[in-house]
Amino acid sequence: MELQIYLNGKLVPKSEAKISVFDHGLLYGDGVFEGIRSYDCLVFRLMEHIDRLFESAHTITLKVGMTKEELRDAVITTLKANRLRDAYIRLVVTRGPGDLGLDPNKCKAPTIFIIADKITLYPDALYKKGLDIVTVPTVRNLPEALNPSIKSLNYLNNILAKIEANNSGFSEALMLNASGYVAECTGENVFAVKCGELLTPPAYIGALEGITRHSIIELAEKLKVPFCEKPLTRHDLYNADEAFLTGTAAEVVPVVKLDGRVIGTGKPGPVTHKLTQAFHALTKTCGVKYKL
Repeated sequence: MELQIYLNGKLVPKSEAKISVFDHGLLYGDGVFEGIRSYDCLVFRLMEHIDRLFESAHTITLKVGMTKEELRDAVITTLKANRLRDAYIRLVVTRGPGDLGLDPNKCKAPTIFIIADKITLYPDALYKKGLDIVTVPTVRNLPEALNPSIKSLNYLNNILAKIEANNSGFSEALMLNASGYVAECTGENVFAVKCGELLTPPAYIGALEGITRHSIIELAEKLKVPFCEKPLTRHDLYNADEAFLTGTAAEVVPVVKLDGRVIGTGKPGPVTHKLTQAFHALTKTCGVKYKL
């Protein structure tokens, strides 16, 4: 069966899912989105994702045109239509069709679409042996220019960093902010462990406040792992005992080498393992269930 896409209130086959070339999401990246996961018919933290989508939309004065409950139901409908128990869901709201100018007031109604499909960000082997990443020249957007709390469709900053990593033979890039502090990777938040303490950059440095990031912080508190948000440098990561990345698509990925420097023992560490196991358990209990 052809993949079914939710588009402006209707389910349509993938081959028929089309938007206008005048849509400002396409022309200018004017829109917001969420990446969401379902695990065994449970959509992990669905309402938290929808809450964040509405906050992003409110900040850019984009009227979603649906209630949170209607969006929740649309996500579930899309999953059911595609008979998916485990999936990656992309929920997108654009400014909608307008003219060739920038003025958002020329866009009369938003475009809303939902894609539910499979995704594999990294090979299974990398979750066991860890990731080797590199710092790239492209710096994270200034928070004063584009607030990282807005999960917008404008991802060119991240794409340029990914290109630089790929050109250097790496699958992932570490991005610094304009002051030289660690911000995030191209699509994941960054964590380090030093002397048993879990560390991550605060959002004001230039990092998105990720849903998986928040889950790991909650789990650390529950497991009594000391935790602190603080600005980090590459020196801090080079000399950490452990490091890992978090993201909806990536989940929890150990990092064992940065810029040719081995981190800790060069293998995923015990705190990373403990938090990964706890996160996998959380994905079975925290979210909105549905039946196929």
